[in-house]
Amino acid sequence: MSEHAGSFKPTLGLIDATMIVAGTMIGSGIFIVSADIVRNVGSAGWLIAVWLITGFMTLTAAISYGELSGMFPKAGGQYVYLKEAYNPLLGFLYGWSFFAVIQTATIAAVGVAFSKFLAYLVPELGNNYFLFDAGITKIYSGQLVAIAIIVLLTYINSRGVKEGRFIQTLFTTAKLLALFALIVFGFLLVKESFWTENWATGFDAMQNNGSKDATGALQPGQWFPVSAGVLVGAVAASMVGSIFSSDSWNNVTFIAGEIRNPGRNIGLSLFLGTLIVTIIYIAANLMYLNVMPLNELAFPADDRVAVVAANKIFPSFGTTLIAIMIMVSTFGCNNGLILAGARVYYSMAKDGLFFKKTARLNKNAVPQFALWIQCLVACAWSLSGRYGQLLDMISFVVVIFYVLTIAGIFILRKKLPNAERPYKAFGYPVLPGIYIVMGICFCLLLVVYKPDYTWPGLIIVLSGIPLYYIAVAKKVKA
Repeated sequence: MSEHAGSFKPTLGLIDATMIVAGTMIGSGIFIVSADIVRNVGSAGWLIAVWLITGFMTLTAAISYGELSGMFPKAGGQYVYLKEAYNPLLGFLYGWSFFAVIQTATIAAVGVAFSKFLAYLVPELGNNYFLFDAGITKIYSGQLVAIAIIVLLTYINSRGVKEGRFIQTLFTTAKLLALFALIVFGFLLVKESFWTENWATGFDAMQNNGSKDATGALQPGQWFPVSAGVLVGAVAASMVGSIFSSDSWNNVTFIAGEIRNPGRNIGLSLFLGTLIVTIIYIAANLMYLNVMPLNELAFPADDRVAVVAANKIFPSFGTTLIAIMIMVSTFGCNNGLILAGARVYYSMAKDGLFFKKTARLNKNAVPQFALWIQCLVACAWSLSGRYGQLLDMISFVVVIFYVLTIAGIFILRKKLPNAERPYKAFGYPVLPGIYIVMGICFCLLLVVYKPDYTWPGLIIVLSGIPLYYIAVAKKVKA
């Protein structure tokens, strides 16, 4: 296929951009992570509080990014913002982390989530169906399904942004409508409501005693009150899941070069997309509290909260319904992740900090080589079997860079006071400042309470420093 070093074509409108924001945010998390949150905080009030805090942080970050996207309406998004506010090294460290784990491991995790729920319909295609031992890892059907989905979506997006846009709009619309219907039916059709019983817990934070059966599996047991200090740690640990479920909203900034009137449409799509998803996430959790008792919400099989909820609402076909919903959700989510991610590597290559071929567009005006190397790393993560353990690491690294990027707004206000700003951060400097404080607290609490995966995340980021200087040296020689 012929390639050229041309420019992106601005073919995406406001609705397309909003669908990318919402579509990349909603994957499998909302169907699963509430179980872990309840196990950590132990009450209806704190379950909703965790989602409200996460929603506030997400919305604050999104509307703050609107200013940056208006100032730098070109492909690359956060990589470009960090480079302009600080220096090329920090931009590279973000791009490296994005390529090494943030985007690629997320694509892998979402792909495996697809196969996990496909197994409800076809058990032979699930993550527990062993195929063969490859020596360094064991291969299961679900891993190959995840790889097939990643390869398929990469191929579709290599054919042009219009093809990716069609899939994104179709699947995002479908999952928004399906989630909305599930929430409504959860209040209208469920035979037994546990609303009053669950809200009797209020904001009395409780913690399970962590009893285990003979197999080592965590079981429901005695719940006991926790101290304020323990509660803070519990909330921080809980927010790993909610932040991961609400992440990837910034992917639309990576494709700024393909959006019409980016100065207006990116900022507006960030606000609309994150607002829609935040409302749906909170409503979904309110529905969970209506259809099942708190102890059942905390301990569903494999943390599949939505499956239990659906079986309460639709006893005869709830599991099948949720399986199809999550397949639709994860398919659309991965399409948005794959479409947007490759544009970061393209921007890095344009600066001479990534493989040269990554800076070239194919005849369909998309960075085909960037798409396929992203595909390769994501497929490797799918085979690793460790994507489930990356949740803490991804959330830690992501929030670090969000904090640095939003702090960049303050820096750029002083550094480039006269620069054109079609859209200014709402609530500046108060709201961006609040986000920075909350983000720093979240990261520090993770270091204290979940160090096993936060330090490896930081090591991956710092490992990019020697790579940066190697790339700069090669660029100078060239």
